[in-house]
Amino acid sequence: MEAVYNQIEGLEVISGYAGGSMKNPSYQEVCAGNTGHAEVVKVIFNPTVITLKTILDIFFQMHNPTTLNRQGNDIGTQYRSIILYTSDKEKIIILEAMREAQKKGTASIVTEVVKLDKFYKAEEYHQQYYKRNPNQGYCKVMIQPKIVKLKKIVLPKLEYSDY
Repeated sequence: MEAVYNQIEGLEVISGYAGGSMKNPSYQEVCAGNTGHAEVVKVIFNPTVITLKTILDIFFQMHNPTTLNRQGNDIGTQYRSIILYTSDKEKIIILEAMREAQKKGTASIVTEVVKLDKFYKAEEYHQQYYKRNPNQGYCKVMIQPKIVKLKKIVLPKLEYSDY
């Protein structure tokens, strides 16, 4: 999702880990599946430029919220679908966005909605990963199709009145 959100003007996106119990986990520890953390992105935005609802609409169109502990070929709790919130107001917006997304799909959404305890920034080589590695196999197979879909299908349908 980092590469997707980096295509949206007005967002700052940071790759990291959250939702687990280990303090200061490394990528290797998170990938081992024993920290309880999920690989996540922190999205920083100005709500006068883009709304949380719009960010969530993009999330539910570009990410598979219906597979438990899996995204594509990546399997494990660290790949679970999760949205972390920092306020009750955010939680209400998230739950409403999930209800709207569920109406559009046939499979049940399994995305966890959890209050953020602590976000740990991923190692520097994970930041801007797609931008730094566009020809890497994973990027070509998994990320490039999402970027194409975003530009062709999602962006033209965004409600620009949200901006």
